[in-house]
Amino acid sequence: MISYNTKDWLSVLFNFHKADTFRKLFPMMIVISLYSWGVAYIEVEILKLSQNSTVKNVSIMHNLLGFAISMLLVFRTNTAYDRWWEGRKLWGSLTNNSRNLAVKLNAILGVDDNINRNFFRKSIPLYASMLRDHLRSEKTRLALDEIDHPELEIDQSRHLPNQVASLMLKRTHDLYRNKQISGDQLITLNNELASFTDICGACERIKNTPIPYSYSVFIKKFIFIYVITLPIGFVFNLGYLVIPVVVFVFYVLASLELIAEEIEDPFGGDANDVPTEKLSQNIKLHVNEIFS
Repeated sequence: MISYNTKDWLSVLFNFHKADTFRKLFPMMIVISLYSWGVAYIEVEILKLSQNSTVKNVSIMHNLLGFAISMLLVFRTNTAYDRWWEGRKLWGSLTNNSRNLAVKLNAILGVDDNINRNFFRKSIPLYASMLRDHLRSEKTRLALDEIDHPELEIDQSRHLPNQVASLMLKRTHDLYRNKQISGDQLITLNNELASFTDICGACERIKNTPIPYSYSVFIKKFIFIYVITLPIGFVFNLGYLVIPVVVFVFYVLASLELIAEEIEDPFGGDANDVPTEKLSQNIKLHVNEIFS
């Protein structure tokens, strides 16, 4: 995720980073400018349509459709941002619950119980790492520290986060059966253990439920038709100035759609996605500090 100073206007206005929509849309902006010039030249210089009221009425259509397209884009952007913000809140909950579970286990387990302490010290951050890769739909491999733990063998063909959660829950119940923790302590730990699966399910809901295809296609077609008909109606009011005007309108409308596309899947590797990798590293750092 990109970190920046919200009060530094100069760097925001004049700095073009790799995720900037201007870079992505620049080739299409060149095409739109050439198209607008061609329409303006044909209508004004060749066809002499400056007195044609039918063509002028196209501008009235754009005035009517402008409000409709603005409402659609506002809804589109808000819906995408809601998905991004929910994903960020879920990973914030995962961070807090991982810390809480580590704090409780650190207080419950004896200082000399190195086997169980090392197990949870590695398995709690492992869940965040597995969830991150699971949401990115990447094949993952088990990567513990320098010490191997055969009891944490992971089957790559199955649901990875569920396997890690099952291993932690099984170890917790083993502690209860061995009378190393009491029933009250088991109930206390169960809240954090169950929250891991709840967070995973909520993240999967965001990941596996994109914006409806028909809605996304309709907006793109609407923007395309709106932009390519702009120079037809406004060339007589603006002359050749219609070229930069149409390009700017296209840049604004298409940028809003691109931004919405980028943030509606908050668990990818784009610059503005939720920083799941950094959050996973922070969970591992904090859990190690608690158990150390």
